[in-house]
Amino acid sequence: MKISILLAHPNPKSLNHALAKSVEDALIRRGDEVAFHDLYAEGFEADLPPGELRREADLPDLVGCHCAEVVQADGLVFVHPNWWGMPPAILTGWVDRVLRPGVAYVFQGEDLGEGIPVGLLKARAALILNTSDTPPEREREVFGDPLETIWKNCILGFCGVNQVGRKVFSVVISSILDQRKVWLDQAVELALETFPK
Repeated sequence: MKISILLAHPNPKSLNHALAKSVEDALIRRGDEVAFHDLYAEGFEADLPPGELRREADLPDLVGCHCAEVVQADGLVFVHPNWWGMPPAILTGWVDRVLRPGVAYVFQGEDLGEGIPVGLLKARAALILNTSDTPPEREREVFGDPLETIWKNCILGFCGVNQVGRKVFSVVISSILDQRKVWLDQAVELALETFPK
């Protein structure tokens, strides 16, 4: 199974990095083919230049490689913090530039974009691992948990990925080492369940 892991956190010593690395190691041990991308370490440019808006645009090599890879992936893992109810800008830029028309979705016939798209991604399952300093009850009751809607309905569902699992690890800022070890084990277990052999 081909699984792509997209990590979006600027601190290499973060819990996000540990979560992504734990999942990568477990999937590789199981025999999966894993493509691991630390977007900050790669220097992925978040800005969508005007020249890339056209479906047939020439893409920079790095963006083109990500497009080719996401099309072939059987599963997707996104690891990122909850910043203002959104993914970090670098990951939002990745979505803008990689999950593009003709790669991740298409509108059919005379539909210019006002209708319902047809998702093109091969992946049928995705796992979102989020970290947060907001207690889960407050995230749901006060903010409505926007990341749940963004990932399931606005991004992945749009691209044809119908099974989207998500786990929020919180509250990170006051967590202790033993709690973080439990979270790493939970992330691995979720990944293995989300992408069964």
